[in-house]
Amino acid sequence: MTSFSLRQTYSQLPDHFYASAVLTPVAAPRLIKLNGPLAQSLGLDVDWLSGPDGLAMLSGSCMPQGVQPVALAYAGHQFGHFVPQLGDGRALLLGDVTDASGQVREIQLKGSGRTAYSRRGDGRAALGPVLREYVVSEAMAALGVPTTRALAAVITGEQVMRETPLPGAVIARVASSHIRVGTFQFFAARQDLTGLRALADFAIARHYPDVAQAPAPYLALLERVIAAQADLVAQWMLKGFIHGVMNTDNMAISGETIDYGPCAFMEQYDPTTVFSFIDERGRYAYGNQPSMALWDLTRLAEALLPLLAEDEEQAVPVAQDALGAFEGRFQATYLAGFRAKLGLKTEQADDTDLFRSLLETMQETQADFTQTFRALSSEGAISGENVPELLAAFGPWLARWRQRLAGEEEGTVSARVAAMQKVNPAFIPRNHLVEAMIRAAVDEGDFSKFEALLAVCTRPYDDQPGKEAYARPAQPSERVRHTFCGT
Repeated sequence: MTSFSLRQTYSQLPDHFYASAVLTPVAAPRLIKLNGPLAQSLGLDVDWLSGPDGLAMLSGSCMPQGVQPVALAYAGHQFGHFVPQLGDGRALLLGDVTDASGQVREIQLKGSGRTAYSRRGDGRAALGPVLREYVVSEAMAALGVPTTRALAAVITGEQVMRETPLPGAVIARVASSHIRVGTFQFFAARQDLTGLRALADFAIARHYPDVAQAPAPYLALLERVIAAQADLVAQWMLKGFIHGVMNTDNMAISGETIDYGPCAFMEQYDPTTVFSFIDERGRYAYGNQPSMALWDLTRLAEALLPLLAEDEEQAVPVAQDALGAFEGRFQATYLAGFRAKLGLKTEQADDTDLFRSLLETMQETQADFTQTFRALSSEGAISGENVPELLAAFGPWLARWRQRLAGEEEGTVSARVAAMQKVNPAFIPRNHLVEAMIRAAVDEGDFSKFEALLAVCTRPYDDQPGKEAYARPAQPSERVRHTFCGT
């Protein structure tokens, strides 16, 4: 086998941080998609990855010499209930590289077979969730939202058993690390202070190296993770994205979006929107995402208490002060993003009320989230001439908004349109299109809809003549009301 070089930095940590992999070869792997530009940015050989040896690695069947995959240990709160040991039950960390910008990036397979943490699971992934993660994660990257990336998707030639037999697949994804809030909980639950400290030192070195010199580096780590997650969730809210399963084992320390299970983009604006089939009580509804992020971060703070002070009585107020910064950081990022979406460059005292009024109007009229903001990013909406039909019911609010725009510094309408269209996408991976793409691939072995949707959604801010159907919300008969995780 051709040599293929990856570091395995994480396995330099103690043995109980991970479990070595026993590979499970698959019957007839076939490459669905290789993300060539991403591979090149990682310094990887595209031709090798596309060849038989690369396919063997990407399917988890056989590794090049020197590549020693591991499954990571972690715990987590799942829908509020703590599970002391979860871990990578169907994922393998192949190793890491340094990309073209000098950043360390890890490569992980998801769906590659059983690991020491699989419990009763088969360790496999079905084709549908693999294609969803590929399209949505790449769309999120194109939208400018921090995220894991999709490097490749492989169909295994085998079936996995869910409610019915389904084609099996593996996704290779890239992240700055796969350390989660649940990773810290794993060591805290075992009162393993040495392991907790080693993990915190690793996370600091990987993600926030500047805080190593801070007077209280572990507190600084907590503060940086809080800020990163506040910014991330604000960006989700500004794009209408619903993660679906914000368990602590699905929150990355890096501030990247990770684990695209029953995720979806909201169409008709409603803060109570839920898609995940298993979220029966709406714990992770669109409007609950900021509070759920803070809940998860509170669990991180609890895990870090032994590193924040010599005794818990001293550590708790320190952690509480750090957590108290979440709301202000979230609001600052969210409001700044909302101003940009509305073409506003200055802050005014009534901005929050202006934004709230718009969202209330959208909810009352059942307006599509993405289309509404894109329509506002038009010369007609801004000037009041030839207003898009979509905004017909927004008359009083539009008048208020235009009055607010008139008080801004002078600038051309076209310049404002251009600025707004850079933050208000025309295209998102709409749920009915994602499901149609999955059905075509699963039922007919047709990946043309996957390729077409991916191509459109990775240019989200561009006007794409002839692609109007991809911008259209679902018709009533097309609406997707439930999404499912891959297990």
